[in-house]
Amino acid sequence: MSQSAQSTAWDPHPEPLAVTSAPSPEYGSGSLADLLPTLAAGMAVPGMTATIGELTPADRNCVFLIDGLGWEQLRAHPEEAPFMSALLGSSRGGTGRPITTGYPATTATSLASVGTGLPPGAHGLPGYTVRNPDTGELMNQLRWNPWTAPHVWQPYPTVFELAHRAGVHAAQVSSPTFQNTPLTKVALSGGTFLGRLTGEERMDLAAEQLAAGDRSLVYTYYAELDGAGHRYGVDSDTWRGQLMHVDRLVQRLAEQLPARTALYVTADHGMIDVPFDEEHRIDFDEDWELRAGVALLGGEGRARHVYAVPGAANDVLTCWREVLGEQFWVASRAEAIEAGWFGPQIDERVHDRIGDVIAAARDDVLIIASEREPKESAMVGNHGSMTPAEQLVPLLEVRS
Repeated sequence: MSQSAQSTAWDPHPEPLAVTSAPSPEYGSGSLADLLPTLAAGMAVPGMTATIGELTPADRNCVFLIDGLGWEQLRAHPEEAPFMSALLGSSRGGTGRPITTGYPATTATSLASVGTGLPPGAHGLPGYTVRNPDTGELMNQLRWNPWTAPHVWQPYPTVFELAHRAGVHAAQVSSPTFQNTPLTKVALSGGTFLGRLTGEERMDLAAEQLAAGDRSLVYTYYAELDGAGHRYGVDSDTWRGQLMHVDRLVQRLAEQLPARTALYVTADHGMIDVPFDEEHRIDFDEDWELRAGVALLGGEGRARHVYAVPGAANDVLTCWREVLGEQFWVASRAEAIEAGWFGPQIDERVHDRIGDVIAAARDDVLIIASEREPKESAMVGNHGSMTPAEQLVPLLEVRS
């Protein structure tokens, strides 16, 4: 029996989860958005501020982002990841603590936070899919569909651009697939993009790029662990095999670092497996109560943006709280903004991209949409919300 089912059995009128009880990200002191500004400040890039106080400056900095590697998942698999597990005590400047993603804990939002050094309320990618206020359509910010002018959607310069202007050697080493995508343009552009197909090639080239300047800022990325988690789950042999592979990649890079380098290994989110049954997977497309008054369903299963038809926002909020409030933090747009879910500031252009109602899962549940989102609804591993399994990510450190 789930926690919510136990609560209902004993209390015929259970209280919905308080919005303020959600563990909000550590914006301004220990989130993904604080990482590159802290590193760039240590290399004297103008306008950058070191907000992760535990990190020590280095002349050369490398960020290796492993898509889907949460703090809790890494700690649970020391045998599969012996090299990274041995570095757990180095995380966050030797404190042995994780950092947080932002909300939602999803790739497009997190990569934009990393690259711009801004929280979602400023950079404007506050979910997997969000409404474009100019068109009324849902915008998929990972696949950039429908196409929207990238630098209108996200106008701020990236930290890589600012570092390059300041004379720092800036480079991104990733799959060639990502070189010209709109998400790369708004989140990770600046300096030189170098595409390499295999993880081993990326590690070797990242090390070369670090040595190419007296001050260097290099970013590299690995996506396949996340793909294995979505398709097979983080409790699968396939996921464990990917973790073993990426552990060897981290070691390969660490052993090639040039002098005066700090390598930081982090991630964009963690992940949990959600069982395939009606208790854990609530189908929006088959639930007339949840659909009532809803014009668009955005976000993803564990981090929903709900857009109401005009005049129905309060009714939708009331209904979603009554139906889901024991398992989800359900907030109005104003409540989520006040609670700081999307950061300390919300740009005007971003305000209406956020749902009229936001539903963030606390329990191991999803709001799927079997007809509208068949592929997403079939995923084993999921993420997006503010639970430790999703929000906490490592910041492992190796210095040469």
